[in-house]
Amino acid sequence: MTTFRIGEAAELLGVSADTLRRWIDAGRLAAARDEHGHRAITGADLAAFARARAADPGGNGTSSARNRLRGIVTAIVKDQVMAQVDLQVGPFRVVSLMSREAVDDLGLEVGSLATAVVKSTNVVVEA
Repeated sequence: MTTFRIGEAAELLGVSADTLRRWIDAGRLAAARDEHGHRAITGADLAAFARARAADPGGNGTSSARNRLRGIVTAIVKDQVMAQVDLQVGPFRVVSLMSREAVDDLGLEVGSLATAVVKSTNVVVEA
């Protein structure tokens, strides 16, 4: 069975190792000690915790898209018609191409909070 050390699990959840330790100490997430005395979390427990923790960040519940990635806008490049918006979502960069009008209507600017909603039938998963 796959197990994760605190740092690995914290990175996957997008939180600090200290936050994850507090959650474990509070009983929100199960962890055991490995043969070296370090805390380890099973992959199954981490996956269940991540699913339970996933919240709808302000959606109205009427969308078929399930992948909502909340992050901070780090860059916007606009031309006359189109725009590129970069979000930093935890350790990941998410790039969206949209109309300039959409960027203006949403009031997006560098430093603002935004949610990328991903709906795709072609997602590559690597192990």
